[in-house]
Amino acid sequence: MNPKTLSDAVKLARKVSAEPHSLRNMDVVLVPPTIYLPAVAKFAGKAKKIKLGAQNVFYEKGPPAGGGAYTGEVSLAQIKQFGVGFVIVGHSERRAMGETNEIVQKKLKTVLEGGLKAVLCIGEKERNKEEAFPVIMRQELHLALSKIKKTILRNLIVAYEPIWAIGTGHAETPEHAFEITILIRRDLYKIAGKNIASKIPIIYGGSVTSQNAASFIKDGNMDGLLVGGASLRAQEFIKIVKEAGEAAQ
Repeated sequence: MNPKTLSDAVKLARKVSAEPHSLRNMDVVLVPPTIYLPAVAKFAGKAKKIKLGAQNVFYEKGPPAGGGAYTGEVSLAQIKQFGVGFVIVGHSERRAMGETNEIVQKKLKTVLEGGLKAVLCIGEKERNKEEAFPVIMRQELHLALSKIKKTILRNLIVAYEPIWAIGTGHAETPEHAFEITILIRRDLYKIAGKNIASKIPIIYGGSVTSQNAASFIKDGNMDGLLVGGASLRAQEFIKIVKEAGEAAQ
């Protein structure tokens, strides 16, 4: 639920979109609270490499004409109107509020079948070096991707999001994150086949800063970053984008 005000959201979007990024190797996706999507969309639309994402979406499509008796929810068709191309699914904070693997699967299916890119978040609650790929994280991945056609998995992005690292200032090491990506990729091969799985981006989220961004791209072999609190400070976020972009070259 950040930034707190519409004014703050607009200022942040304006600063980021106005920055002359060198983005030949990457895209920047702004993911504001749903209520700010219309305002932020104006800035995302002005720059080719800056795209728009949503933090959440409801899995029910509603009647054929759209809509439905789901008070408080927002449909895929509704967010599409603002040019949203990405949706975060299964974020740890959503899971902490009671979002089950079944709900995550339904939302993921809705997003992918709707033609948008889905950022599926998976991650362990506690740091455990001995067990590199915890059972719970593997379950999150397999259950989320169950009953989904392999062909639409081309629009999937997997975000490794160690819950213990979020907002703590203690990020995972790029080296261990790299080990996790290898294990995630192996499971994706089993689920989707090598041709599709090899093209699914795997990104990292959890206390990302301008100091560690490049290392996660280079040493962690990450395809991108899911930036949290640091994205609320325009200059810091711009530094992260630049560091990641240079590391990806």
